[in-house]
Amino acid sequence: MDAYRSDHKLTDPTLCQICGAVYSAGRWQWRETLPDEAKETRCPACQRIHDRVPAGYLTLSGAFFNEHRREIMRLVHNHVERQRTRHPLQRIIDTHTLESGDMEITFTEFHLPKGVGEALKKAYQGELQVHFPEESGQLRASWSR
Repeated sequence: MDAYRSDHKLTDPTLCQICGAVYSAGRWQWRETLPDEAKETRCPACQRIHDRVPAGYLTLSGAFFNEHRREIMRLVHNHVERQRTRHPLQRIIDTHTLESGDMEITFTEFHLPKGVGEALKKAYQGELQVHFPEESGQLRASWSR
């Protein structure tokens, strides 16, 4: 169970006061026009970003990654942006370089690290590993080439 997913149904409509996503018909979505009368809250993605509690991690490593870092990160950001336009809760929380030189990206949704890793593997081959430890509820993936 994801602690950031409400265990009760939100009032329809509910507006995220941070990003402007609207909860309606049982899911968070983007709307061109915002509802006049909506309850306000933080969506699960904005709450995770605020709390700095990722649902998933993706570590990028290897000589190929280091040589093509900018190009690979552009693919990562483009993939996430495509997902975010359809699914408001799928976002990057943070991107940082580890002491080892590897790149770690944290995400608001646990499906996203795997999806990004699969996009990298399709575009550049490499090795993708995915681990979903039951106790933490956080997905950890790594892509290397």
